[in-house]
Amino acid sequence: MTSVPLSLLRRTRVASSVIPGFGLTLGFTLTYLSLIVLLPLAALLLKAASASLDQWLAVLGDPRVLSALWLSFGGALAAAVINAVFGLLVAWVLVRYPFPGRKVVDAFVDLPFALPTAVAGIALTALYAPNGWLGRLLEPLGVKVAFTPLGVVVAMVFIGLPFVVRTVEPVLQDVDLELEEAAASLGADRLQTFFRVILPAVAPSLLTGFSLALARAVGEYGSVIFIAGNMPGVSEIAPLLIVTKLEQYDYVGATVIATIMLAISFTLLLVVNLLQKWRRARMGG
Repeated sequence: MTSVPLSLLRRTRVASSVIPGFGLTLGFTLTYLSLIVLLPLAALLLKAASASLDQWLAVLGDPRVLSALWLSFGGALAAAVINAVFGLLVAWVLVRYPFPGRKVVDAFVDLPFALPTAVAGIALTALYAPNGWLGRLLEPLGVKVAFTPLGVVVAMVFIGLPFVVRTVEPVLQDVDLELEEAAASLGADRLQTFFRVILPAVAPSLLTGFSLALARAVGEYGSVIFIAGNMPGVSEIAPLLIVTKLEQYDYVGATVIATIMLAISFTLLLVVNLLQKWRRARMGG
């Protein structure tokens, strides 16, 4: 049995475990994240910590603040659920069905990414206003979209749809058609094939798209304020209320609302990540 020199083993271990430039790249990454993400969040938390308990209770007990938070997170959750359903449907059609103009439709999916949010808000308002193309058709039916909470949800659906489609689409492309054929040969109908073969395969990516759409909708501002109408207690969102507080030089109130939004958003994303982890463990990785 031949022995290997200790120095050779040490060099081999170092060479296989250390990435060239690891220390430099790690330092750059931590510095960049600290400046862009951690430092602003730390400043926000420090400012919120300087507020007294009475100031916190005053903000938390304000009906206007509670209404804005409820609309922002409730509307974002509703929009994310809608996008999860119809985003999956859009991705399915784009992947599985060739049709004339498919590339044009595929390009339209990315339009909310490139379109300025203010332009999107103005376009949606013009479309759903009482004298708009769709608004004049919905008004006789008693459905009012513009300047209502429903308009907020519509704007959030608009800006969140691409996140679900672009997250699910690559996974659907990798799902082998032979799996569906095997399920059909075993007697499964279309619904059984979808819920037992396709949905389990795309569920992790669908949850990811859902969380991205939710996060984008919670913090959306430009496309929402035009169609919302911004009526306090009715259609005012939390980001707009923060801006209003800043314009009134109420920095404590703005900081407290922003901290509450941060805590709720972090909790929601943590729950989604735990669901994804549980799903991967249940499916065996």
